Amino acid sequence: MQTTDTKRRYRTIFLSDIHLGTRGCRADFLLDFLSRAECERLFLVGDVVDGWRLRKSWYWTEEFDEVVRHILAMARRGVEVTYIPGNHDEMFRDWLGLEVAGVKLEREAVHEAADGRRYLIIHGDEFDGVIRYAKFLAHLGDWAYDWALTLNRVFNAARRRLGYPYWSLSQWLKRQVKEAVKAIDRFEVALATEAKRRGLDGVVCGHIHHAEMRTVQGVMYMNDGDWVESCTALVEHADGKFELIDWAEENRLSFWRQMERRNASQPTVAADVLARVQPPDTRRAPARP
Repeated sequence: MQTTDTKRRYRTIFLSDIHLGTRGCRADFLLDFLSRAECERLFLVGDVVDGWRLRKSWYWTEEFDEVVRHILAMARRGVEVTYIPGNHDEMFRDWLGLEVAGVKLEREAVHEAADGRRYLIIHGDEFDGVIRYAKFLAHLGDWAYDWALTLNRVFNAARRRLGYPYWSLSQWLKRQVKEAVKAIDRFEVALATEAKRRGLDGVVCGHIHHAEMRTVQGVMYMNDGDWVESCTALVEHADGKFELIDWAEENRLSFWRQMERRNASQPTVAADVLARVQPPDTRRAPARP
């Protein structure tokens, strides 16, 4: 997606759960965000590439290549890029401690914000009991999630034909399952407790595809979301304030205009962009932890 908008400047950008290699990955939205943002530091907080899915069936597009090229170009320009592999890209955990093409691979990190506060940066799968103790169940859940995303695409295709805007069925289903809500709460408490135990001011994580920024156990819990359902990023401003960016919602009207200008030879991509437009205003105001 091309744009003439002025670039946004951040001190730090946090991205996770991009899931390159899956049909649900919104690489188009991510490229639009990256092309319109500048930063001093970039943290890739796990599940950038979906090794689980690629091992089952290979799916890779030019847009996925472009995401990788853009990140490597950022590193060449002097952006400090740190990659913290998650459970879906656990194959890169064999490279921890190395620097590849300017990208540092670490198990976890501690980030000091502009205001002096310190945050644990970790993917978070270590605090997910299903991942840690029953990998088979985790893969089964991954398979069910793929089906939910497929159902979500079919559901929204029908809504488009009826003239209705995009609405995330998969996210709604997760909110209706009480056990899923409880699991998210337990995950947040576990991560916040670990950050507090280490004497840190908060934690930045991913893993559960649920963007959030709130105080838990007396420390700031921040989850940067994903680029499959919600298309969210966590950013730090020059003064140390953090903000969750809902890119699809913020650019709802511009995505409509870009879709209308799409070349007729790319109808599938244009329709897919339209399908990601979400009507509710879920933007979060900047907050100081």
